[in-house]
Amino acid sequence: MEEPAAASPDPSVPAPPEDPSPSDSPSAPSPAGVAHPGPRELAAAMEAVERDAAAIADSYASLFASLRVALANVTSTSAENMECLGDVVGRLQESALEASSKGNKYINSCLRLNEEMRGLESLAVQLKILRKNVDSLDLAVNQLLHLP
Repeated sequence: MEEPAAASPDPSVPAPPEDPSPSDSPSAPSPAGVAHPGPRELAAAMEAVERDAAAIADSYASLFASLRVALANVTSTSAENMECLGDVVGRLQESALEASSKGNKYINSCLRLNEEMRGLESLAVQLKILRKNVDSLDLAVNQLLHLP
């Protein structure tokens, strides 16, 4: 009676792995002797696969939602930063134009002053000559006034 019990597979013991060459082991069961899972086992396996697939789909949906929010935040921040950068560049351009204008005015003033200083050089030479003449005249007058 034990022979039929030994031939029926025990559900708690896993089936031995299928060997591609059954001729190597004479005691190995033939492929026809391997029990196929029943409809209940197939249904349970399908339900497990469906649950896992649903969990993976939920995980992907959550991941994509998080990525969408992160992308929206980055895009919003980037847009705000670009707007701020545009304002800064505009103000910098205005300041640069103003500084350039003031620099040009300063250069023109320096050039005018340089021209005026060139005219003053000849005047300074004339003043030096005049000073020498006045000193000579003063010396001559002093000599005439203090005659012995």
